[in-house]
This record gives sequence, structure tokens and C-alpha cells, in this order.
Amino acid sequence: MTSTIQVGLDKRAYPILIAEGLIDRIGMDLNSRRFAKRFVVVADNQVAGLYGARVLDSLAAAGSAAELVTFARGEESKHLATVAGLASRLAQLGVDRKDGLIALGGGVTGDITGFLAAIYMRGIPFVQVPTALLAQVDSSVGGETGVDLPEGKNLVGVFYQPRIVYIDSQALLTLPDSELLNGLAEVIKYSVIYDYDFFAFLRNNRAQILSRDLAVLNEVILRCCKIKAEVVAADEREADLRRILNFGHTIGHAIEAASDFSIAHGVAVGIGMVAVAELAVHKGIFARSEADQLRELIAAYGLDVAIPAGLDRDRIRQYLKTDKKSVGGRPFFVLPVRIGKVIITDDVADELIDRVLA
Repeated sequence: MTSTIQVGLDKRAYPILIAEGLIDRIGMDLNSRRFAKRFVVVADNQVAGLYGARVLDSLAAAGSAAELVTFARGEESKHLATVAGLASRLAQLGVDRKDGLIALGGGVTGDITGFLAAIYMRGIPFVQVPTALLAQVDSSVGGETGVDLPEGKNLVGVFYQPRIVYIDSQALLTLPDSELLNGLAEVIKYSVIYDYDFFAFLRNNRAQILSRDLAVLNEVILRCCKIKAEVVAADEREADLRRILNFGHTIGHAIEAASDFSIAHGVAVGIGMVAVAELAVHKGIFARSEADQLRELIAAYGLDVAIPAGLDRDRIRQYLKTDKKSVGGRPFFVLPVRIGKVIITDDVADELIDRVLA
């Protein structure tokens, strides 16, 4: 059975389709939508080996011409040089405005491909086919695209919505354990910012989730996508409400960058959520008991809860100042007031940040 969620953005509205085995049905569905005459599938060199041929076969069976282009796997590829290289490859293939791109892979692939689609010939259509949990529950939905600079994560990019998102939960069966955990941090984020019942669901279904029970994982993906679709429809360009999606990310992104990306995004976000929960406790707006519940849930899923002792705190502070959400060098934080509700503020004293970083 296929679950469908609509991201309500008027003329830019699009569906999210969630089902097991969906990768093999992409070609037929895309052919029925007729927004591109051919497709270029963009994937990293690992995902291309796992799913590239299946997507190309699905497209070919539906009568759609398609090519596969690849780049080196990893966050270190998420920079402007990769986008420039891929754009040159599109030009060599003769890609024009009547063609489309397919982002096949994790969050890095989705961010790069969406950015490429937005700027190539000033915009061509693209679709998301996320194969990692983090991408399925978060980065494939909402139109945030972009790349990193040495000064920080996601500092260059645009909002550019996909035409459709295809989520095949069976792809999670081939996902390394570390990547499953990477995505679970974002899953926990959604429960804290929006839905206490979902927080309880994650606590009660931990064993099934970690053992990759697809029925439970489908429910997890569905609930996360529903929350993100609702938030994005209300605030597409992060003017207000959408900023709650950055819970744990301000400190998390700084930890990632300060570690030279040796700490994975989800792991860093997990640490960041614990850190901002502590900020909220020290400010007197979040109960210690709830902060402990959050820390315990993150730890129960096998994620880190503390900033590594050897990580340079001065580098973390510097990256906080260049965070894309900072204004005048002051970072904004998403702070919990209870599990299921957060606020956005820049009213956090430097000494309090230093206390938590220490």
C-alpha cells in the first residue's frame, strides 16, 4: 500500500509517496506525470552501485530516456566544485529545460542535486528518491538545497522544491547501522518539536525500529513527513515557524564543522539536542525531568549525548557565529519548553553557551 502526503504550496505543491518497493515503480509513475522528456539520475558512487541500475531499468521500461552520473560519496563532496563538475556533465549530455534530474541517495545527494537543478539553465525540474532514513524523514522534503563552505554548513543554497518525493522504505534494509542511527536523531527531533505522542511512540517501539521492522519504520517516516509537510506549507522560506526544524542543529552544525565532518550530521544533531535542552533548563523554561527523558531516549538509540572532550570549543564558538541562522554574529537557538513544544530565541547569554559547551 502506498501512503501519500501532499506538501501544500499552491502551484508548487507536490506529493510524497511512501511504500515498500517503490524504487521499481518510479518510471511508470514519472511517465504518467510528463514534466520531463528524459532524466539524469544523480547518485554517489556507493548508492549508484546499489540502486542505479534499478532506477534506470524502471525508467527504460516506462519508455523514458535516462543517464546516470555520479560523484564521490561523503559530506566532503558537498561543495561548489562538485556542483560545477556535475553541471558540466549535464551540458556535455545536452540536458535542457525539458529534462529533469533524479536525486537518488542520502541528504548530501539531495542537497547537491536540488541546488544543481535550481541553477542549471536557471532551473529544471527534479525529483527526490531518498535511500537513507535521514533523507527520507527530513532533507528530501521542503526544498532546502545547497552546499558547504569552509566557514560552515549549507551557507550557499536556495529554496527549490522537488516535483515529487518517492520514499521506498525497503532501501533502509541495506542501510549501514551508523546511517540508520544518523537518521534517528532527526526522527527524535520531530517528536520534541511537535508531538509528545510521537516521542512516546519512539520510546515504546525502540526495539522494532532498531531491528528495522518495516511496518513500524513506515509509520515513523509517515509521521515525520506529515509534520514537515505541515511546517513547510505554513512557512516555505524559514521566515518563522520553519525555524523550529533547526532544533539541535545550531550547536550540531558547529560540532560537525569543528570535527571536520568526522562526526556525522545525525550524531551531531543528537548531541546538539541534549545541549540546547541543557540551555533551556538553565534558563528555567524546560523541566530537568524532561531534559533527562530526552537524553535517555537519544542514548537508548545508541547516539552520543555529549560533546567529545577533545573537540576544540573555540572552533565550535566560531562556527556558531557563522551559522546561516545567525544575525549580527548572534546565533538563534530552538529551545524546548516541553516535549512537543519549542520556542526560537537569540536571548542566550554567552556565558550560558560556554557553560553548556564545557
